[in-house]
Amino acid sequence: MSAGSQVWVTGRAWSTALGSDVDTVWESLLAGASGITEVPSPLPLRGMLAATVPDLDRDLPAWDRQQRITRATLSTALRDAGIDPGDPRVLPVLGTSYGPHLEMPDTRSLSHWSTTAARGAGCGVEPVTVTTACSAGSDAVLAGLALLEEGVADVCVCGGADVLTLGKRLGHSHLGTMSPDGLRAFDTVRNGTVLGEGAAFLVLERAERARARGARPYGVVAGAGSSNDAANAVAPDPSGANVVLAVERALRDADITPQDVTVVNAHGSGTPVNDDVEARAYARLFAGVPRPPVAFATKGAFGHTLGATGAIEAVALLQALATGTVPPVPFLRNPLPRLGLPIPMERPMEAEPGWGISVTLGFGGFNTCLVLQGPESAAT
Repeated sequence: MSAGSQVWVTGRAWSTALGSDVDTVWESLLAGASGITEVPSPLPLRGMLAATVPDLDRDLPAWDRQQRITRATLSTALRDAGIDPGDPRVLPVLGTSYGPHLEMPDTRSLSHWSTTAARGAGCGVEPVTVTTACSAGSDAVLAGLALLEEGVADVCVCGGADVLTLGKRLGHSHLGTMSPDGLRAFDTVRNGTVLGEGAAFLVLERAERARARGARPYGVVAGAGSSNDAANAVAPDPSGANVVLAVERALRDADITPQDVTVVNAHGSGTPVNDDVEARAYARLFAGVPRPPVAFATKGAFGHTLGATGAIEAVALLQALATGTVPPVPFLRNPLPRLGLPIPMERPMEAEPGWGISVTLGFGGFNTCLVLQGPESAAT
């Protein structure tokens, strides 16, 4: 990739169950902390565990909570990049699953939330809205990368936001995807996911523009790829073939091979089916690679934040690449043998410099893979 064609990450922000300061939350992840706790419900659920953002008032209506977390995180990302949100060259690309809409039966538009939030954050350009279930945050980054590469935008602020609601908890409880006692990604005794809430946004811009204004890179978005199972509304294709396809497309977009990958940020939802599908896909992707990449997953710390998860995990992957350290997977004690990748338990693990991939799976068969590099890879 030439210096001019690189897409840099020049700003990033997140709001999570462990806080909102990137470095402080990262240290908590390295220490194995989790923001999952019991959250009361007025109706019976399969499990009462969930993860909420500390500074987001749980008693506010879902619409207000979605607006507050989106505006705050979006504003922080742009401020981190040193960019005026009102600049007409800034295009927001905002993703969610259902956001507040399950609590709003009269909803007529799935994009009104993002238009309102972007305007509230000071953005002068109407956003592109992405609603692809749990892969929405990753797909927003994928879309932003494409818009920059095609010259449609000069700067994109991309990511996702989703808030915890009773409707979402009831839905996952009735589907049987919710764990009654904890999220244990890739563990042999995993029994479901735990819902959370959060937001994350990354500011993307082409390297020549960023360099000209003296911006510093947090990393490089080197490629992206996606696929769709077209198999089931709420379950993945059990073969894992379409996860492999999404990753292969992303690697091809970045012009690298599986051997170049040193870190995998896995979806790791903790459901028996999803984790098995992911493990099968990675075993196929990295078969025969002399030094397989280190894998990690963060949903045991943040909960499954649905449409925000891909963006939150992209920030986490950038941190892993920048520090050469991968945080332990919370509550993992007996890894699935078929995973076949080094995975940290109880303490962090070192990772070699190189490329990282972040994989996100969503209801509706959505599979998305982002390829990222650390700041040292930014061409100067």
